[in-house]
Formats: sequence, C-alpha cells, structure tokens
Amino acid sequence: MRTCEVHDLGLMPFAKAWDLQRSLAERRKLGEIPDQLLIVEHPPVITMGRNGRDENLLTSPAQLEAVGIDYVPIDRGGDVTFHGPGQIVGYPILDLREWKRDVGAYLRALEQLLIDALADCGLVADRWPGKTGVWIDGRKVAAMGVHLSRWVTTHGFALNLDTDLTYFRHIVPCGLSLPVTSMRECGSQAVRSQVIDALMHHFALQFHTEILVPQESFS
Repeated sequence: MRTCEVHDLGLMPFAKAWDLQRSLAERRKLGEIPDQLLIVEHPPVITMGRNGRDENLLTSPAQLEAVGIDYVPIDRGGDVTFHGPGQIVGYPILDLREWKRDVGAYLRALEQLLIDALADCGLVADRWPGKTGVWIDGRKVAAMGVHLSRWVTTHGFALNLDTDLTYFRHIVPCGLSLPVTSMRECGSQAVRSQVIDALMHHFALQFHTEILVPQESFS
C-alpha cells in the first residue's frame, strides 16, 4: 500500500509553509520522499490565486497590512481567500500518477473527505453544483485551491473550525457573493485534534493510502 506522511505544523506563517510545500514537491517529483500531508494554521493572510480578479479584493494591500493581514498572490487555482486562526489548512503533496491522473477527480476526493470528516463531527455538508468547495446550508465552510506540476500537487483546502468570520469582509471569498460559515457557527463542538483525526482517516480512505505520522516533523 502507498504511504502518506502527515505533519501537524501548528501555527506557521503562510510564506514559510509555501516554501516548505515547494521544497517537498520537488523532492516528491524525484521520488526521494513519499506523499505528504501538511496540516497548518496561519496568522491572518489573504491569498490571491492565479485566476483571481482584483475587484474581489475589497481592501487594498496597504490597508490590509495596516490591520495586520498579509496579502500574497500565489500560483494555485481559484480566486481570493482568507487564512487565519481557527482554520485547519491541509496541503497535500501527492504524486497523482500513483493515484489518478485526473484533476477533477482529485478535487472531488478532497471535497468528499471533508464532507465525511464533517459528518464524523456531527455536521451535514455537501457540494454546491458547479462550484468547488464544501457547504453547509448554502454557506461555505471549506475552500479549496490546488496547483499541479508534473502531476505533483501543492496547496489544498482550508476548513473553518472556529475562524473569526469578520475577516472575510475584506474579500469576495473565492469570487462568490455567498456567505461563509464555520463548524462552530453551525453548532459543532469538535476540537482541532478531533477534526484532524477525522480528516486523516478519510484522507486515507479517499486516496487508498496508509497514514504515517513521523516522530520528527518540520519546524
């Protein structure tokens, strides 16, 4: 069976996590390491995907900086999104040649593992027809955006656990004029460790892999 190493990095600046992703992705392409899943939480940051539209950023980068929010244009798909405390962010670094060479199938698998993990935490979530992400009662609880290079993935998903949703006033999230929510707002009392355990379990099921948690992780 294939293996995937999971690293819970705790709170880490976005730029540092992005550098780590790129380094691991290059090593994965060379076959030096197995698949990886980075779990992380970021200080407040707004990222703009390569397909993003400037009008979906409602506050200028200078104004964001003044209130303590970083702004970073990046190479993932999708539009603008927010990362911050209270989110569980997952960055899978997978070689899809060993799973399915199908970007659409990969996105649907990420959505499904999130839906199943939320069910384990007592919440009924689903897809929104024609949109990427996971929703509860018409409100987006998890955003997704990915990048592939030679079939190796970077970026991934952001699940709102108990995120301060007022941060989203600075953007049109993912370019959609639809509300966002969090697990806590929807009534779940699940704690971070419980949600991560559920995510790892369903990640293993979706990608037919064995989860390994190394004793030493990245700092």
